[in-house]
Amino acid sequence: MRATPITVAALAAALLLTACDSSGGDSGSTDKNKAGDACTLDAVGVQVAASAAPSAGDSGNVTVTLTNRGSKCTLNGFPGVDLYAGNVSSTVLATKAAKAQKLTLAKDATTSFTITYVRGEAGGKKSLPVKTVKFTLPGSTADHSFKWSYGDVALKGDASEPNASVTPFQQAGD
Repeated sequence: MRATPITVAALAAALLLTACDSSGGDSGSTDKNKAGDACTLDAVGVQVAASAAPSAGDSGNVTVTLTNRGSKCTLNGFPGVDLYAGNVSSTVLATKAAKAQKLTLAKDATTSFTITYVRGEAGGKKSLPVKTVKFTLPGSTADHSFKWSYGDVALKGDASEPNASVTPFQQAGD
């Protein structure tokens, strides 16, 4: 019968159209990003890699890579980074002279930022025995934490001033 293929095609097209919501995603998505809105932690994958400082006085880098799992979103500013050592917390400031650029991430695109630090002497008075790092994305108070296993962080002055800095977001990949 000639009508059957047309009916099947029309039915398939109708099903495809009803499977999408008005934002173009599927209706079962748990994606919290809305196209063009600020990126949120619940819609990104997080990976942490380090080139740890081998001994006190040496510099190390911890790179945090974010992969957008949701709709297109925007990062506009620096990540907020705090170091935690027991009941003491310390904010990591942006790299001097660095300027944040507005960065738009398509679905599955990646970006990264790097925490650079000077390793402190274990148990030293001018060291912060960091156990955990928490970071936030610009425009959000939700945080993501990860275990710090890269040694104590040297202090510039007191416990509120770590010898560390954070870079702006950098586009990764193509």
